[in-house]
Amino acid sequence: MLLLAGCGARAKAPTAAKGAARSAGLHLVRIGVFDQPTYITGAPGDTHRLFVVEKSGKVVVLVDGHRRSRLFLNITKIVNSSGEEQGLLSMAFAPNYGRSGLFYVDYTSSNNDVHVVQYRRSGNNPNLANPHSAHNVLTIGHRRFNNHNGGQLQFGPDGDLYVGVGDGGSEGDPYNHGQNTDVLLGKLLRIKPLSQGGFAIPKSNPFVGERGKLPAIWAYGLRNPWRFSFDRLTGALVIADVGQNREEEVDYAARGTGAGANYGWSIWEGDLRYKPGKAPHAVFPVLVTKHSDGYCAIIGGYVVRDHSLPSLYGRYVYGDLCRPQINSAKLSEGHATEKRATGLSVRNMSSFGEDTSGRIYAVSLSGPIYRIAKR
Repeated sequence: MLLLAGCGARAKAPTAAKGAARSAGLHLVRIGVFDQPTYITGAPGDTHRLFVVEKSGKVVVLVDGHRRSRLFLNITKIVNSSGEEQGLLSMAFAPNYGRSGLFYVDYTSSNNDVHVVQYRRSGNNPNLANPHSAHNVLTIGHRRFNNHNGGQLQFGPDGDLYVGVGDGGSEGDPYNHGQNTDVLLGKLLRIKPLSQGGFAIPKSNPFVGERGKLPAIWAYGLRNPWRFSFDRLTGALVIADVGQNREEEVDYAARGTGAGANYGWSIWEGDLRYKPGKAPHAVFPVLVTKHSDGYCAIIGGYVVRDHSLPSLYGRYVYGDLCRPQINSAKLSEGHATEKRATGLSVRNMSSFGEDTSGRIYAVSLSGPIYRIAKR
């Protein structure tokens, strides 16, 4: 199976989930089976549609739970999905999508570079994108290796676009990109996309005006932030960073904090020293999972704000590519408490997703996508 999120010591990926797992008070409702899905999301203000991202470069739209036969977007001709961690990796809708029709995709191209590209919804059909409306927002050089691309796009509560970028690949960060602030690799970026392509730098970005530090950087010291999210109630940022050989990590920053944070890679792996060197003011994770316990590539989720799920409300859900159980914990600055399994399992997990109503979905790269529901 494809190891989309990537890790150092690679465990054998599990087989696909069969049916909907059950737990006390929770179960998984299968909404469909897709071709190597990597992400699912909703558009702001639209309670009728779900958008499923497929690795090959396709975006499928579901309207009121029914899959449309015509694709919302098909960019397979420009997406390189041949590598285990390559392809169309995520999408995000502009906060004013209802009016502007603008959305953004993150994908890898034939030369291994990572692209963030803007598209526009069709003016006549909300179930279609205009394939000719593309404007490149950002290209990140990623030529040496095809793994550790990151791939998550999320608009923050400030209205800016955050972009997760991996350290450039191979293993062990051989070029020390994680701690190097004059490259975009191994970072979380914060930008303001412009309507005709390109981007502006938010004036409050932490490194604006500093020599040797790129102003698009929001935080650094990341290995492969495959999935991150914002708590839709509090605005807190939660980053799940895929580890190397020993630990997976979850980093947390309350709203209004985290600017310029150094999450330690590649001097630190989780809360363990990885190699000699300095990581100034390193911020340690609030939660780690260990490879010795069967974890290999963390799949970050969301802080649940779905009122129909009282047992999960206010808790962060997360999973792992190699260990199918879905876990949850309560997160706060510097702490993760009440860590426990939900009783739900999805094998070969590639992502979680959240729709505009706050419902949470779990995505299996093997095909099925499930909604977490109260039994």
